[in-house]
Amino acid sequence: MPSEARQNLFRLMKFNAVGGIGIGVQLVALAIFRSWMQLDYLLATGLAVEIAVIHNFLWHARFTWADRPALRRGHLLLRLAKFNASNGAVSMVGNLVLMRLLVGEVKLNYVASNVIAIVICSLVNFLLSDRFVFEAEAKPAAISS
Repeated sequence: MPSEARQNLFRLMKFNAVGGIGIGVQLVALAIFRSWMQLDYLLATGLAVEIAVIHNFLWHARFTWADRPALRRGHLLLRLAKFNASNGAVSMVGNLVLMRLLVGEVKLNYVASNVIAIVICSLVNFLLSDRFVFEAEAKPAAISS
């Protein structure tokens, strides 16, 4: 397997590992917000999703795409905004649309449908993260005299 393909496969494995941990973070946050803090379930869900998105972003920045650090001031915040806008939207909209299609129309089991939705959204999110959020930043050219 060529080196670039191997690197992309390894990065995809890291991406999925972080995402798997993020699912746990989201569930724990949801339980805290809903059960302990007695927040409305929709507010609790929204807060839990955002905590998981921020968790995943920070780990992706330091672990999954550690070889592509933010080189300019403010670039990390720009990446966070891009991650929220892309991965957050794909996860929310993609899961809802795919679940409606697979469960509502195709009549698949809801658990199997959710696994399919997670896999599809994960692949789209990986590509968005790799090509849009954590794109390699051009290094400033050295000034020659």
